[in-house]
Amino acid sequence: MLNRRHLRIKILQALYALEQSIEKNTSKFEKDLFYSIEKMYEMYIFLLLLMVEIRDVAEQRLEENKKKRLPTQEDLNPNTRFVNNRLLKKLYANKALKSLSEKQRINWGGQGEMLRRFYKSIQDTDEFHKYMELSQADFDSDKEVVIRLFKRHLINDENLQDFFEEKSIFWVDDLDLVASMTLKTLKSFEEDSDEFHPLLPLWKEADDEREFVKVLYRKCIVHREEHLELIKSHADNWEVDRIALMDTILMNMALTEAREFNQIPIKVTLNEYIEISKYYSTPKSKTFINGVLDKLFAQLSEEGEIKKVGRGLIS
Repeated sequence: MLNRRHLRIKILQALYALEQSIEKNTSKFEKDLFYSIEKMYEMYIFLLLLMVEIRDVAEQRLEENKKKRLPTQEDLNPNTRFVNNRLLKKLYANKALKSLSEKQRINWGGQGEMLRRFYKSIQDTDEFHKYMELSQADFDSDKEVVIRLFKRHLINDENLQDFFEEKSIFWVDDLDLVASMTLKTLKSFEEDSDEFHPLLPLWKEADDEREFVKVLYRKCIVHREEHLELIKSHADNWEVDRIALMDTILMNMALTEAREFNQIPIKVTLNEYIEISKYYSTPKSKTFINGVLDKLFAQLSEEGEIKKVGRGLIS
């Protein structure tokens, strides 16, 4: 499920791409923005299926070892703890995952070699070895090892990143966001979860969130020049063209959000864009953005340009 920060980041990316474009086709970039958001759910299904596919590779490997010309005792009586992992079995049986993957034709077909490399890479980890050597395993240990392997190893695998980059240009910057959704889903399974255990929806409140994206994107474009002048007037002798483009977009978004969404507290807006700046702009950006926005929020509130309604929202 995408939260508001995810949506802000997607809008930031769209506005940055728009600024870098020659034609400045705002409608096209808005269409691409919504398409890129919807496309993220496809990546989410891919990542959930990945764990199931790796388990299948492990099972195939065990069967192949039994058919060796001279199998060892270990080949004939293998450690089946990973292939019998309770969480992976629940994922395999999940009705929603099966339905979505079939409906959207999402699968890892043709990627056998890469899946085998993924399995080999996790086999070599300390987490995998310790798990396989447990005297006893319960659902919690099954769940823990899947989450650890996914979070610490698979999601950082360059082959996985290359795969997604080749699949869609819209996925280049989405892996971290979608990985967080996948981890949240894995953590949501319990020992008594059945095949009807729900997956995360893409949108929390679809109509409200789509409206948030549309309004914030469009109003950022409408207010752009006005906000650049305001930023320039409070940037302590910095010329606007010397301020990082990402910083001006972030501040424009923050000012637009503060003016257009009267039920979002100013502190929430300020904190969100400072946090985003830590990942998408320069090391000094958070201090600069905080200083400029503090002044501008105070000025616009005094002038009546920022009006907050609702209990606890009025600064």
